[in-house]
Amino acid sequence: AAETAEAVAGFAPDDVVLLPLYPQYSTTTTASSMKQWNAVYDGPGHLRAVCCYPTQAGLVEAQAARIEAAWVQAGRPEGVRLLFSAHGLPEQVISRGDPYQSQIEATAAAIARRLGPNWPDWRVCYQSRVGPMKWLGPSTLDMIEAAVEDGLGVVIAPIAFVSEHVETLVELDHDYAGKAAALGCSTYIRVPALGVQAAFIAGLADQVSAALARPAGVHPGSEFVCAANWARCPMRQGEAAL
Repeated sequence: AAETAEAVAGFAPDDVVLLPLYPQYSTTTTASSMKQWNAVYDGPGHLRAVCCYPTQAGLVEAQAARIEAAWVQAGRPEGVRLLFSAHGLPEQVISRGDPYQSQIEATAAAIARRLGPNWPDWRVCYQSRVGPMKWLGPSTLDMIEAAVEDGLGVVIAPIAFVSEHVETLVELDHDYAGKAAALGCSTYIRVPALGVQAAFIAGLADQVSAALARPAGVHPGSEFVCAANWARCPMRQGEAAL
């Protein structure tokens, strides 16, 4: 961030748009990234930030296309359950008003609607738990086991990760795939992360354009509005969120 901030300050922009690659807002991710930017950037420009875009059309379209393509490539197997796997958080973070879980659920529901009636069996689950605290559930591993008990295979779609990294390439592709095989899971399909899928990139571009048309400050990048009980939503914190 410091290197990028120095380069941006040298460019001397009139406007700066902070666009997170976290579709769903959390105080542990997007907020911490914004805080770091503010700590290192001292250049000019009207600052605009996109806080979240959990139901943005390009994101949803790209995710649905990835799921369909992975299923087709695997031979269109029947008897599978779709698992939307997101990075977990300690429950106490959510209880303090963090909107992350509600936004994850909104993303999953929007993708399921886009997929249509051919994908009626889907669940939201969470991975990457560390430490002794109670984390969001159900866990992805528990959902794999539940699918096996129901005589089903699984299609796992990472919905909080937009690029491939250790939690997809190792945790999902190696660790969880191995445990699924040991459980006798009939089908294990891992949907690729979005990467540079055209609809996703176009959606990001749309959000930048929309941000530049708004006043300086922080705004959501899609029509999603957090419920009133999510006190840590940056829209409720106003300029303090920046």
